[in-house]
Amino acid sequence: MTDIVPSELSYAQLRAWPYWLTLTFVPLVVLAVINGGWTILSIPFYGWVLMPLLDVVLGRNVRNPDPDTPDAQLFWFRLLTWIWFPIQFALVFGTLYYLTHHGQHSTLETFGIMFGIGVTTGTVGIVYAHELFHKANAIERNLGDLLMALVLYGHFRTEHLLVHHPYVGTPRDTVTARYNEGFHRAFFRTLTTGFASAWRAERAMLARRQRSPWHPSNPVWKYLFLQLAFLGLAFSIGGWIAVGLFAFQAFIAVWQLELTNYVEHYGLTRKHLGDGKYEPVRPHHSWDSAHRVSGLLLINLQRHADHHLHPMRRYPLLQVFDEDRVPMLPTGYPPMTAMAMIPPLWRRVFNPKVRAWRQQFYPEIEDWSSYKTLSHPAPTGAG
Repeated sequence: MTDIVPSELSYAQLRAWPYWLTLTFVPLVVLAVINGGWTILSIPFYGWVLMPLLDVVLGRNVRNPDPDTPDAQLFWFRLLTWIWFPIQFALVFGTLYYLTHHGQHSTLETFGIMFGIGVTTGTVGIVYAHELFHKANAIERNLGDLLMALVLYGHFRTEHLLVHHPYVGTPRDTVTARYNEGFHRAFFRTLTTGFASAWRAERAMLARRQRSPWHPSNPVWKYLFLQLAFLGLAFSIGGWIAVGLFAFQAFIAVWQLELTNYVEHYGLTRKHLGDGKYEPVRPHHSWDSAHRVSGLLLINLQRHADHHLHPMRRYPLLQVFDEDRVPMLPTGYPPMTAMAMIPPLWRRVFNPKVRAWRQQFYPEIEDWSSYKTLSHPAPTGAG
Protein backbone atom coordinates (compact mmCIF):
# COMPACT_ATOMS: atom_id res chain seq x y z
CA MET A 1 0.00 0.00 0.00
CA THR A 2 1.24 3.49 -0.74
CA ASP A 3 0.35 6.95 0.43
CA ILE A 4 -1.10 9.13 -2.30
CA VAL A 5 1.20 12.13 -2.74
CA PRO A 6 -0.47 15.05 -4.59
CA SER A 7 2.65 15.94 -6.52
CA GLU A 8 3.09 12.40 -7.79
CA LEU A 9 -0.39 10.98 -8.29
CA SER A 10 -3.78 12.41 -9.14
CA TYR A 11 -6.38 12.50 -6.40
CA ALA A 12 -9.08 9.87 -6.30
CA GLN A 13 -12.29 11.05 -7.94
CA LEU A 14 -15.06 11.58 -5.41
CA ARG A 15 -18.30 9.71 -6.07
CA ALA A 16 -21.11 9.84 -3.55
CA TRP A 17 -23.42 7.18 -4.96
CA PRO A 18 -21.47 4.10 -3.76
CA TYR A 19 -21.91 5.18 -0.14
CA TRP A 20 -25.66 5.20 -0.57
CA LEU A 21 -25.61 1.39 -0.61
CA THR A 22 -26.35 1.59 3.13
CA LEU A 23 -29.94 2.47 2.20
CA THR A 24 -30.33 -1.09 0.94
CA PHE A 25 -30.78 -2.10 4.59
CA VAL A 26 -34.21 -0.45 4.47
CA PRO A 27 -35.98 -2.89 2.09
CA LEU A 28 -34.35 -5.80 3.94
CA VAL A 29 -35.86 -4.61 7.22
CA VAL A 30 -39.28 -4.04 5.63
CA LEU A 31 -39.17 -7.51 4.06
CA ALA A 32 -38.27 -9.11 7.39
CA VAL A 33 -41.05 -7.26 9.25
CA ILE A 34 -43.72 -8.20 6.76
CA ASN A 35 -42.72 -11.76 5.91
CA GLY A 36 -40.74 -12.97 8.94
CA GLY A 37 -39.19 -16.42 8.63
CA TRP A 38 -35.92 -16.77 6.75
CA THR A 39 -36.08 -13.15 5.53
CA ILE A 40 -35.09 -12.04 9.04
CA LEU A 41 -31.67 -13.59 8.50
CA SER A 42 -31.10 -11.48 5.41
CA ILE A 43 -30.19 -8.44 7.53
CA PRO A 44 -27.21 -9.89 9.46
CA PHE A 45 -26.26 -11.97 6.41
CA TYR A 46 -26.09 -8.81 4.31
CA GLY A 47 -23.89 -6.88 6.74
CA TRP A 48 -21.81 -9.66 8.25
CA VAL A 49 -21.37 -12.16 5.40
CA LEU A 50 -22.06 -10.60 2.00
CA MET A 51 -20.10 -7.40 2.60
CA PRO A 52 -16.94 -9.22 3.78
CA LEU A 53 -17.19 -11.56 0.79
CA LEU A 54 -17.37 -8.56 -1.53
CA ASP A 55 -14.33 -7.15 0.27
CA VAL A 56 -12.44 -10.29 -0.70
CA VAL A 57 -13.54 -10.00 -4.31
CA LEU A 58 -13.11 -6.24 -4.76
CA GLY A 59 -10.11 -5.82 -2.49
CA ARG A 60 -8.84 -2.61 -0.96
CA ASN A 61 -9.16 1.00 -2.01
CA VAL A 62 -5.82 2.68 -1.31
CA ARG A 63 -6.42 5.90 -3.20
CA ASN A 64 -6.82 9.13 -1.27
CA PRO A 65 -9.10 12.06 -2.12
CA ASP A 66 -8.04 15.67 -1.91
CA PRO A 67 -8.37 16.42 1.83
CA ASP A 68 -8.98 20.10 1.08
CA THR A 69 -12.12 19.49 -0.96
CA PRO A 70 -14.63 22.16 0.17
CA ASP A 71 -17.94 21.23 1.79
CA ALA A 72 -19.78 22.74 -1.17
CA GLN A 73 -18.60 19.80 -3.29
CA LEU A 74 -19.70 17.22 -0.71
CA PHE A 75 -23.44 17.87 -0.66
CA TRP A 76 -24.52 14.35 -1.68
CA PHE A 77 -22.15 12.80 0.86
CA ARG A 78 -23.54 15.01 3.63
CA LEU A 79 -27.15 14.50 2.55
CA LEU A 80 -26.83 10.76 3.13
CA THR A 81 -26.05 11.31 6.81
CA TRP A 82 -28.74 13.96 7.19
CA ILE A 83 -31.63 11.82 5.96
CA TRP A 84 -30.81 8.75 8.02
CA PHE A 85 -32.47 9.90 11.25
CA PRO A 86 -36.02 10.11 9.81
CA ILE A 87 -35.44 6.79 8.03
CA GLN A 88 -34.24 5.07 11.20
CA PHE A 89 -37.03 6.66 13.25
CA ALA A 90 -39.61 5.26 10.83
CA LEU A 91 -37.97 1.83 10.77
CA VAL A 92 -37.79 1.51 14.56
CA PHE A 93 -41.19 2.84 15.54
CA GLY A 94 -43.00 1.57 12.45
CA THR A 95 -41.69 -1.91 13.26
CA LEU A 96 -42.76 -1.61 16.90
CA TYR A 97 -46.27 -0.62 15.80
CA TYR A 98 -46.49 -3.48 13.32
CA LEU A 99 -45.23 -6.09 15.77
CA THR A 100 -47.43 -5.02 18.69
CA HIS A 101 -50.64 -4.48 16.69
CA HIS A 102 -50.56 -7.30 14.16
CA GLY A 103 -48.80 -10.01 16.13
CA GLN A 104 -48.65 -12.72 13.47
CA HIS A 105 -44.98 -13.45 14.23
CA SER A 106 -43.75 -15.89 16.83
CA THR A 107 -41.78 -14.63 19.84
CA LEU A 108 -38.57 -15.89 18.26
CA GLU A 109 -39.35 -14.11 15.00
CA THR A 110 -40.21 -10.91 16.87
CA PHE A 111 -36.88 -10.86 18.67
CA GLY A 112 -35.14 -11.83 15.44
CA ILE A 113 -36.68 -8.84 13.69
CA MET A 114 -35.62 -6.47 16.49
CA PHE A 115 -32.16 -8.05 16.38
CA GLY A 116 -32.05 -7.14 12.68
CA ILE A 117 -33.21 -3.61 13.52
CA GLY A 118 -30.38 -3.42 16.07
CA VAL A 119 -27.88 -4.57 13.45
CA THR A 120 -29.12 -1.73 11.25
CA THR A 121 -29.15 0.96 13.93
CA GLY A 122 -25.69 -0.15 15.04
CA THR A 123 -24.07 -0.68 11.65
CA VAL A 124 -25.54 2.42 10.04
CA GLY A 125 -27.16 4.65 12.65
CA ILE A 126 -24.35 4.87 15.19
CA VAL A 127 -21.70 5.22 12.48
CA TYR A 128 -23.64 8.10 10.95
CA ALA A 129 -24.19 9.66 14.39
CA HIS A 130 -20.44 9.49 14.94
CA GLU A 131 -19.87 11.35 11.69
CA LEU A 132 -22.48 13.99 12.56
CA PHE A 133 -21.48 14.88 16.09
CA HIS A 134 -17.88 15.42 15.00
CA LYS A 135 -19.05 18.43 13.00
CA ALA A 136 -19.31 22.05 14.17
CA ASN A 137 -22.73 22.53 12.61
CA ALA A 138 -25.40 22.50 15.35
CA ILE A 139 -27.99 20.82 13.13
CA GLU A 140 -25.65 17.94 12.37
CA ARG A 141 -24.73 17.53 16.04
CA ASN A 142 -28.42 17.47 16.95
CA LEU A 143 -29.08 14.79 14.34
CA GLY A 144 -26.24 12.77 15.86
CA ASP A 145 -27.78 13.15 19.32
CA LEU A 146 -31.16 11.99 18.03
CA LEU A 147 -29.60 8.90 16.45
CA MET A 148 -27.77 8.03 19.68
CA ALA A 149 -30.98 8.52 21.68
CA LEU A 150 -32.64 5.94 19.44
CA VAL A 151 -30.19 3.40 20.86
CA LEU A 152 -30.30 4.79 24.44
CA TYR A 153 -26.61 5.73 24.38
CA GLY A 154 -26.65 9.49 24.22
CA HIS A 155 -23.67 9.98 26.55
CA PHE A 156 -21.47 8.37 23.89
CA ARG A 157 -21.13 11.77 22.21
CA THR A 158 -19.54 13.34 25.28
CA GLU A 159 -17.50 10.25 26.08
CA HIS A 160 -16.22 10.06 22.51
CA LEU A 161 -15.38 13.74 21.98
CA LEU A 162 -14.11 14.72 25.43
CA VAL A 163 -12.54 11.46 26.62
CA HIS A 164 -11.80 9.02 23.82
CA HIS A 165 -10.18 11.41 21.36
CA PRO A 166 -7.88 13.25 23.76
CA TYR A 167 -7.05 10.16 25.88
CA VAL A 168 -7.08 7.26 23.40
CA GLY A 169 -4.36 4.73 24.21
CA THR A 170 -4.13 5.81 27.86
CA PRO A 171 -5.69 4.45 31.07
CA ARG A 172 -8.15 7.34 31.15
CA ASP A 173 -9.92 6.21 27.97
CA THR A 174 -12.71 3.79 28.78
CA VAL A 175 -12.96 2.28 25.29
CA THR A 176 -9.32 1.57 24.47
CA ALA A 177 -9.17 -2.22 24.78
CA ARG A 178 -6.32 -3.31 27.02
CA TYR A 179 -3.80 -5.90 25.92
CA ASN A 180 -5.10 -9.39 26.86
CA GLU A 181 -8.51 -7.98 27.77
CA GLY A 182 -11.23 -10.10 26.17
CA PHE A 183 -14.14 -8.35 24.53
CA HIS A 184 -16.74 -9.49 27.05
CA ARG A 185 -14.74 -8.02 29.91
CA ALA A 186 -14.13 -4.82 27.95
CA PHE A 187 -17.83 -4.57 27.08
CA PHE A 188 -18.88 -4.87 30.72
CA ARG A 189 -16.23 -2.36 31.78
CA THR A 190 -17.35 0.16 29.18
CA LEU A 191 -21.05 -0.23 29.97
CA THR A 192 -20.46 0.27 33.68
CA THR A 193 -17.99 3.17 33.47
CA GLY A 194 -18.89 5.09 30.32
CA PHE A 195 -21.72 7.23 31.65
CA ALA A 196 -19.77 8.27 34.76
CA SER A 197 -16.78 9.13 32.59
CA ALA A 198 -18.96 11.31 30.36
CA TRP A 199 -20.47 13.02 33.41
CA ARG A 200 -17.02 13.83 34.81
CA ALA A 201 -15.92 15.27 31.47
CA GLU A 202 -18.96 17.55 31.23
CA ARG A 203 -18.60 18.53 34.89
CA ALA A 204 -15.01 19.61 34.21
CA MET A 205 -16.11 21.58 31.13
CA LEU A 206 -18.81 23.37 33.13
CA ALA A 207 -16.43 24.07 36.01
CA ARG A 208 -14.18 25.98 33.65
CA ARG A 209 -17.19 28.18 32.89
CA GLN A 210 -17.89 28.46 36.62
CA ARG A 211 -21.12 26.49 36.29
CA SER A 212 -22.52 23.60 38.30
CA PRO A 213 -22.80 20.17 36.64
CA TRP A 214 -26.53 20.47 37.34
CA HIS A 215 -26.76 23.52 35.06
CA PRO A 216 -29.29 23.13 32.22
CA SER A 217 -26.49 23.59 29.67
CA ASN A 218 -25.05 20.20 30.61
CA PRO A 219 -25.80 18.10 27.48
CA VAL A 220 -26.31 15.00 29.63
CA TRP A 221 -29.80 16.34 30.42
CA LYS A 222 -30.51 16.55 26.72
CA TYR A 223 -29.35 12.97 26.19
CA LEU A 224 -31.57 11.70 29.01
CA PHE A 225 -34.58 13.73 27.87
CA LEU A 226 -34.37 12.42 24.32
CA GLN A 227 -34.00 8.83 25.52
CA LEU A 228 -36.98 9.16 27.87
CA ALA A 229 -39.00 10.70 25.04
CA PHE A 230 -38.28 7.76 22.74
CA LEU A 231 -39.03 5.26 25.50
CA GLY A 232 -42.29 7.09 26.13
CA LEU A 233 -43.14 6.92 22.43
CA ALA A 234 -42.43 3.19 22.43
CA PHE A 235 -44.72 2.77 25.46
CA SER A 236 -47.50 4.75 23.76
CA ILE A 237 -47.22 2.47 20.74
CA GLY A 238 -47.24 -0.91 22.42
CA GLY A 239 -46.87 -0.66 26.19
CA TRP A 240 -44.11 -2.40 28.08
CA ILE A 241 -43.68 -4.99 25.34
CA ALA A 242 -42.72 -2.26 22.89
CA VAL A 243 -40.42 -0.68 25.48
CA GLY A 244 -38.68 -4.02 25.96
CA LEU A 245 -38.29 -4.55 22.22
CA PHE A 246 -36.99 -1.01 21.78
CA ALA A 247 -34.41 -1.55 24.54
CA PHE A 248 -33.40 -4.87 22.98
CA GLN A 249 -32.58 -3.30 19.60
CA ALA A 250 -30.67 -0.58 21.43
CA PHE A 251 -28.59 -3.18 23.25
CA ILE A 252 -27.75 -4.95 19.98
CA ALA A 253 -26.71 -1.64 18.42
CA VAL A 254 -24.49 -0.70 21.40
CA TRP A 255 -22.97 -4.18 21.40
CA GLN A 256 -21.90 -3.61 17.79
CA LEU A 257 -20.55 -0.17 18.62
CA GLU A 258 -18.38 -1.47 21.44
CA LEU A 259 -17.18 -4.39 19.31
CA THR A 260 -15.95 -1.83 16.82
CA ASN A 261 -14.34 0.28 19.55
CA TYR A 262 -12.61 -2.87 20.80
CA VAL A 263 -11.12 -3.66 17.40
CA GLU A 264 -10.07 -0.10 16.60
CA HIS A 265 -7.44 0.29 19.33
CA TYR A 266 -6.83 -3.11 20.92
CA GLY A 267 -3.50 -3.14 22.76
CA LEU A 268 -2.21 0.10 21.21
CA THR A 269 -0.67 2.32 23.88
CA ARG A 270 0.65 5.86 23.69
CA LYS A 271 4.07 6.35 25.22
CA HIS A 272 4.00 7.72 28.75
CA LEU A 273 6.21 10.81 29.08
CA GLY A 274 5.96 11.18 32.85
CA ASP A 275 3.88 13.45 35.11
CA GLY A 276 0.70 11.95 33.69
CA LYS A 277 1.51 13.14 30.16
CA TYR A 278 1.50 11.04 26.99
CA GLU A 279 2.89 11.50 23.51
CA PRO A 280 0.58 13.07 20.90
CA VAL A 281 -1.76 10.77 19.00
CA ARG A 282 -0.02 9.28 15.97
CA PRO A 283 -1.29 7.22 13.01
CA HIS A 284 0.06 4.04 14.62
CA HIS A 285 -2.36 4.32 17.56
CA SER A 286 -5.28 2.92 15.53
CA TRP A 287 -5.84 -0.32 13.63
CA ASP A 288 -6.68 0.59 10.03
CA SER A 289 -8.35 -1.10 7.10
CA ALA A 290 -8.68 0.03 3.49
CA HIS A 291 -11.11 -2.67 2.35
CA ARG A 292 -13.39 -1.22 -0.26
CA VAL A 293 -16.94 -2.46 0.38
CA SER A 294 -16.93 -2.40 4.17
CA GLY A 295 -15.40 1.07 3.87
CA LEU A 296 -18.45 2.18 1.90
CA LEU A 297 -20.83 0.50 4.33
CA LEU A 298 -19.17 2.17 7.32
CA ILE A 299 -18.49 5.49 5.54
CA ASN A 300 -14.71 5.14 5.90
CA LEU A 301 -14.73 4.61 9.66
CA GLN A 302 -12.04 2.00 8.99
CA ARG A 303 -9.65 4.79 7.93
CA HIS A 304 -9.43 5.33 11.62
CA ALA A 305 -5.90 6.65 11.99
CA ASP A 306 -6.63 9.71 9.88
CA HIS A 307 -9.90 10.22 11.75
CA HIS A 308 -7.96 10.54 15.01
CA LEU A 309 -5.51 12.95 13.41
CA HIS A 310 -8.29 15.02 11.80
CA PRO A 311 -11.51 14.41 13.77
CA MET A 312 -13.47 17.12 11.93
CA ARG A 313 -12.59 15.80 8.46
CA ARG A 314 -15.64 14.53 6.59
CA TYR A 315 -15.78 10.84 5.84
CA PRO A 316 -15.20 10.93 2.05
CA LEU A 317 -11.92 12.82 2.60
CA LEU A 318 -10.29 10.47 5.12
CA GLN A 319 -6.84 9.26 4.08
CA VAL A 320 -5.06 5.90 3.94
CA PHE A 321 -1.48 5.66 5.23
CA ASP A 322 1.48 3.49 4.32
CA GLU A 323 1.58 0.16 6.11
CA ASP A 324 4.86 1.13 7.76
CA ARG A 325 3.05 3.99 9.49
CA VAL A 326 -0.08 2.23 10.76
CA PRO A 327 -0.97 -1.29 11.93
CA MET A 328 -3.33 -2.82 9.39
CA LEU A 329 -6.20 -5.22 9.97
CA PRO A 330 -6.20 -8.31 7.76
CA THR A 331 -9.84 -7.66 6.77
CA GLY A 332 -12.55 -5.05 7.21
CA TYR A 333 -14.32 -4.60 10.53
CA PRO A 334 -17.12 -7.24 10.25
CA PRO A 335 -14.88 -10.36 10.34
CA MET A 336 -12.69 -8.74 13.00
CA THR A 337 -15.63 -8.01 15.29
CA ALA A 338 -16.83 -11.58 14.84
CA MET A 339 -13.37 -12.83 15.88
CA ALA A 340 -13.42 -10.53 18.91
CA MET A 341 -16.42 -12.46 20.22
CA ILE A 342 -14.09 -15.45 20.72
CA PRO A 343 -11.37 -14.11 23.07
CA PRO A 344 -8.96 -17.09 22.85
CA LEU A 345 -8.98 -16.88 19.05
CA TRP A 346 -8.61 -13.11 19.16
CA ARG A 347 -5.60 -13.31 21.49
CA ARG A 348 -3.97 -16.00 19.39
CA VAL A 349 -4.19 -13.80 16.28
CA PHE A 350 -3.74 -10.30 17.70
CA ASN A 351 -1.40 -10.56 20.67
CA PRO A 352 1.53 -11.39 18.36
CA LYS A 353 0.49 -8.44 16.19
CA VAL A 354 0.54 -6.12 19.21
CA ARG A 355 3.97 -7.39 20.24
CA ALA A 356 5.25 -6.81 16.69
CA TRP A 357 3.72 -3.32 16.80
CA ARG A 358 5.58 -2.60 20.05
CA GLN A 359 8.85 -3.74 18.55
CA GLN A 360 8.29 -1.65 15.41
CA PHE A 361 7.26 1.63 17.01
CA TYR A 362 8.73 1.43 20.53
CA PRO A 363 11.87 -0.72 20.35
CA GLU A 364 13.40 1.32 23.19
CA ILE A 365 10.80 0.04 25.67
CA GLU A 366 12.01 -3.29 26.98
CA ASP A 367 9.68 -3.65 29.96
CA TRP A 368 6.03 -3.10 29.11
CA SER A 369 5.02 -3.86 32.70
CA SER A 370 5.17 -0.10 33.28
CA TYR A 371 2.09 0.06 31.12
CA LYS A 372 0.23 -2.50 33.21
CA THR A 373 -2.74 -0.16 33.65
CA LEU A 374 -3.50 -0.82 30.00
CA SER A 375 -2.91 -4.57 30.20
CA HIS A 376 -4.46 -7.67 31.67
CA PRO A 377 -2.62 -10.81 32.75
CA ALA A 378 -2.25 -13.29 29.94
CA PRO A 379 -4.54 -16.31 30.28
CA THR A 380 -2.91 -19.69 30.30
CA GLY A 381 -1.65 -20.45 26.81
CA ALA A 382 -1.98 -16.85 25.63
CA GLY A 383 0.95 -14.55 25.10
